[in-house]
Amino acid sequence: MGRKFCEFSGLALMADPWLHIVGIGEDGMAGLLPATRAVVEAAEVIIGGDRHHQLSDSVRAERIAWPSPFDALIDTLGALRGRRVVVLATGDPLWFSVGARIGRAIDPAEITYHPQLSAFQLAAARMGWSLADVETLTVHGRPVEQMIAFIQPDARLLILTTGSETPAQIAAFLTERGFGQSVMTVLANMGGADEARFDGQAETWDHQVPAFNTLAVHCVAAPDAALLPRVPGLSDDLFRHDGTMTKQEVRAATLAKLMPMRGALLWDIGTGCGSVAVEWMRAARYARAIGIEPRADRREMAAANALALGAPRLELIDGLVPEALDGLPAPDAVFIGGGLSRETFEAAWQALRPLGRLVCNAVTLESEAVLLELHKAHGGQLVKLVVNRAEPVGGLTGWRPLMPVTQWSLVKR
Repeated sequence: MGRKFCEFSGLALMADPWLHIVGIGEDGMAGLLPATRAVVEAAEVIIGGDRHHQLSDSVRAERIAWPSPFDALIDTLGALRGRRVVVLATGDPLWFSVGARIGRAIDPAEITYHPQLSAFQLAAARMGWSLADVETLTVHGRPVEQMIAFIQPDARLLILTTGSETPAQIAAFLTERGFGQSVMTVLANMGGADEARFDGQAETWDHQVPAFNTLAVHCVAAPDAALLPRVPGLSDDLFRHDGTMTKQEVRAATLAKLMPMRGALLWDIGTGCGSVAVEWMRAARYARAIGIEPRADRREMAAANALALGAPRLELIDGLVPEALDGLPAPDAVFIGGGLSRETFEAAWQALRPLGRLVCNAVTLESEAVLLELHKAHGGQLVKLVVNRAEPVGGLTGWRPLMPVTQWSLVKR
């Protein structure tokens, strides 16, 4: 669709797009640029939450509340095509907000975005923090546990929360991991007449805060704090397991070949306690994983590990391969740590996206024989991983070997 421009209040505005997504702050209509305010005032239909409607209540227009379920918003918008529609969002509609969701479903040529200062920008200004030096996160409407992956010494976090109870939950996560001295600040209603600030430490946090808030955390580690880096290779002791798991050193090498990337999907076949899938999700923003595991006790361990280590969105499937792979979304990477067979490989390889990575680990002679045949047919890299750990031998110390692992990896070209 072509775009026409007209001059309005000295600014160039798009004439064709019928849908305007407008960021609005606590100062309401008064805080909007003149051109943006004119767009809202000219709207036939305004969609938003209760707060957004209150902030713009001086405008006469048909009002529609956020639909339930929220995904119905796209259908609602589609039915309004051709009318002058404004969707009100908080702050920047393209930063952890509704604008991105709408833009994926409706042609961007039909949309004009009008950003306002985001909660992150306002919070950084209140704290005197450079946005380039902080992690910006949202747990609004999402599992709060996903912030755990970002708890590291001296890290600074800005977090969009779910409600008044979220800061206390995060304070508990910090304290449990030896970061109880972390400095926490809740900023509520920023930019409005009712702006408020609450300061404290994680281990003594007891503030009652407004539901609409942004949380700033400066992580302070005690000498015995749990160190959980984002790079793969967490200690085996951090996982609940029954002894059958991809050990720390082999896991680090495995994840290096799987190459976690932003938003990428992993199939973890024979996921066991979930150590590979969890580390995949921790290693890259928005990385996703589906674990296929037929044993209920191991799925339970994997779910617990995912929650404890900041990967609460791990999806777990009860099933045997290759049948359990039918109908799953195409992966960007596949790890076969259990259930290896030629049939499982063929099903996974066929589903794998171009440039997808596949890694198979084998510890038995039978599985190694399968890998040798597959390597001969498909190429790739074949390595033997041998790890020895120093352990007590009586009153002395000696090397105790782990089971050797044959690892085959390749990239789909």
